[in-house]
Amino acid sequence: MEFRQFRYILTVAQEGSISRAAQKLYISQPSLSQSIAGIEKKLGAPLFDRSLTPLRPTPLGELYLDTARRILALDEEFQQRADDMLQRSAGHIIIGSSPFRSTYLLSRFLPAFQRQYPSITVELLENTTRQLEELSLAGQTDVILSLQPIDTSHFMTENLFAEDLLLTLPPMHPLSQHYSLPHTPAQPLPQLPLAALKDTPFITMHPEQKLHSQLYALCHEAGFTPQSLLETRSLETALSLSGAGLGAALLPAPLIEGFRPQEPPCYAAIDTHPQRQVVIAWRRNRYLSHAARTFVGKLKAYCQQQ
Repeated sequence: MEFRQFRYILTVAQEGSISRAAQKLYISQPSLSQSIAGIEKKLGAPLFDRSLTPLRPTPLGELYLDTARRILALDEEFQQRADDMLQRSAGHIIIGSSPFRSTYLLSRFLPAFQRQYPSITVELLENTTRQLEELSLAGQTDVILSLQPIDTSHFMTENLFAEDLLLTLPPMHPLSQHYSLPHTPAQPLPQLPLAALKDTPFITMHPEQKLHSQLYALCHEAGFTPQSLLETRSLETALSLSGAGLGAALLPAPLIEGFRPQEPPCYAAIDTHPQRQVVIAWRRNRYLSHAARTFVGKLKAYCQQQ
């Protein structure tokens, strides 16, 4: 077994397609197919069920993937420990982040960090929060930006900051007019009981995003189940659609303060003042290189100063 073969099989499993994996690996599809066939011939059984779309690993394939992840993680840990032992100033960090967090946090933090540590290179891996946690457990990131609740039996965490969750409503919504809700999120915002929106359709986030479950939990506490008009993975889209009149949305304050849609919604606070805790996390028992530890410490200090 070779590291290159491990990465080939892992990429095919991730993409669910040999052709897409070949594009991502920058090799030809026939070459990748031939490489996989060679591995399967050596093992004596297929690694993927090719009758399914997308491709799915066979039981032997699952064993191969698990072994590949653990071997690659050990190799990466060795390299990081060697760098630290030799006191090398350079390093490489893979950071998992949602596109929202990249835009509204990392875009402000990373330029100064890179100027201070020019020999540390940073790679961003963007996905939904729950997918990032899975990628972290698979050893594909050093650290991730995530949210509480997070399984502390699998993750080590450092708190970064808490952010308020606010409501957006269409301008013509009866509550917008009754409470004279503003079109700008200037504080202090009028406060509404969430129960007042029990008959209002919501623009909800995808179930892989923790804001989805938080909305449902808050509505359950208020005594109703939200009517989901549509789901989106984009917080900016939810804000824009709310302004266009489609429904209400529960969104984090940094987005509302930093993004101005063409048709602004009306803004309100919730009388129970819900928040969500932002954390930086990494897989429990994972070795953090000096570069990764530096990143964690600097990001935590930056967030505390804001």
